[in-house]
Amino acid sequence: MGRGYIVEDAVEGYLSNLCEQQAAPVTGLLIGQSSAQRDFVVMATRTPQREESTSALDKEWVTEHARQVSRMLPGGLSVLGVFIITDADAKDTLTTLRQLVFAVENLISSDNLWSPADDDITDCVTLHVNPKTRKTVCRTFDVKDPKSMAKPADWKYQLGVCSSWSMVSCCLNVDMLVPLPDNRASTENMDKCLKEGLKVWTHQIESGVCLIDGKKLPDDTDLTSGQKRNVRQTYTAQLLITPDDQRLPDVVQRCGGSVSVRGAIHSRAYLHSNKPKARLAEKLLKRDVVSTVATRVQMMLEELLISEEEGKGSKDKQQTEQFCLPRRIFCPVKVSGPVCVCDYQFSDEGQSEVTDRLKEMLDMDAAEEDLDTRQETPAEILEKVVEAEPTVEAVEALEPKRNNYIGVAMATAVALLATAASMLYLNDV
Repeated sequence: MGRGYIVEDAVEGYLSNLCEQQAAPVTGLLIGQSSAQRDFVVMATRTPQREESTSALDKEWVTEHARQVSRMLPGGLSVLGVFIITDADAKDTLTTLRQLVFAVENLISSDNLWSPADDDITDCVTLHVNPKTRKTVCRTFDVKDPKSMAKPADWKYQLGVCSSWSMVSCCLNVDMLVPLPDNRASTENMDKCLKEGLKVWTHQIESGVCLIDGKKLPDDTDLTSGQKRNVRQTYTAQLLITPDDQRLPDVVQRCGGSVSVRGAIHSRAYLHSNKPKARLAEKLLKRDVVSTVATRVQMMLEELLISEEEGKGSKDKQQTEQFCLPRRIFCPVKVSGPVCVCDYQFSDEGQSEVTDRLKEMLDMDAAEEDLDTRQETPAEILEKVVEAEPTVEAVEALEPKRNNYIGVAMATAVALLATAASMLYLNDV
C-alpha cells in the first residue's frame, strides 16, 4: 500500500477554482508536513505566470518558484510535491510530473545546510487533476532514488487538518564570523566561503541542547501526552550552545576580508497532531533556525553583489559599510488554523510589498493587518560602537588591509551592537 495524504479541504476548493479559470495546463506546489505514517497537505499554490506567456511547461520557472516558496515556510512546513491541471491523459503527464518533482527537490535540497536524518521522508507527491472530470491521480516518487518508479498514493480531503497542530518557538542570538578569500576574483568564491562558514555554524546548532519549556526531554517523549485531544499547544524552547562548540579552531590563513553577522532572530516550527515526539520538535526547530539565517545572508549577498557591480570604483579605499538584514514577518494561512507562512522585509520596504509577495509566491490574499510584525523589531544602522547593548541586530563586513574586499556591515532586527570587525557576522538570541 502506498503513502496516505490527508489534505486540507480548502485545497480541494483552490484546485477546483483553478480548473474553472484556466484553459492551458497549470502547475503548482503542494505544501505541508511529512510523518512516518502519512503526510499532511495544508496548502497548494500555483506557479506564477510569466510575462511572456507560453503553453509549454518551463521546468526552470517551476523549480525557481519552489525555491522562493521554500524560503517562506517556517519549520514543519515544506514543499511536499507538485500538481498539474490538464486534460491530457494521466499516463502522458506522468513523465512531466516526475521530471518536475525531482528538479524541485534537487534545487531545494541543494540550499539545505543541515545533515540529513535517518527518519527523513524521501517520498514526494505528484497530483494530476483533470479540469473536466475533476478526477485526481496521486503518485509518489522516492526522490533520493534516481531510478524510482511511480507508486500509487491515497489522497483524502479533510476539514481542519492542522487546526490542532502545536507550535514550538524560540529566540536566538547569532554570532558568526566568516573569512573571505584572499583574492576574491569572483562572486562565486565569496558565496562559497559564506556557505562554508554557515555550515560550521549549522553544526554548532545541530550539536546544541534543546530545552522545551525549560526541560531536556527524552527523544521519544510524546509532546501531547496528557493534553486534551485536538487542542493546540504552544511550547517555548531554548537552544544551548556550549562554549567549546561556539569556538572555532585556531587556524592561521590568508584572507581578503571577512563577514560578521550579529543579531537576534525568531524561529518556530509547527508539529502535526499525530503524537509528535520531542525529537521531531527539536529537529524541525533547529532546521528553521539554520534556514532563516541562511536565507537572510543569501538575500543580503544578492543585494550586495548587485551594489558591488554598480560601484566597482570604491574598491580602491578601505571602508566599512553597514546594511540591515531583513526581518522576518509572519502571516497566518487563514484556512489552516494556527499555521503561518513568513516573508522577509528589508528596511526600505513597506508592508504592501510583503503582501504583494505573498500573493505572487503563495497566491494568498493577505491584508496588511494580517501580518505579524511583532516577533522581530526592525534593525538600525549603528553610527558608532557604544558600550550599551540596544535591541538591534547588526551584521558587519569590513575591508582587510589588502583592500581586496569592500567591507560590509549588516543589521537584522533584534538584539546586539555590531563591533568594527572585518567580516560578515550573524547573531542569534
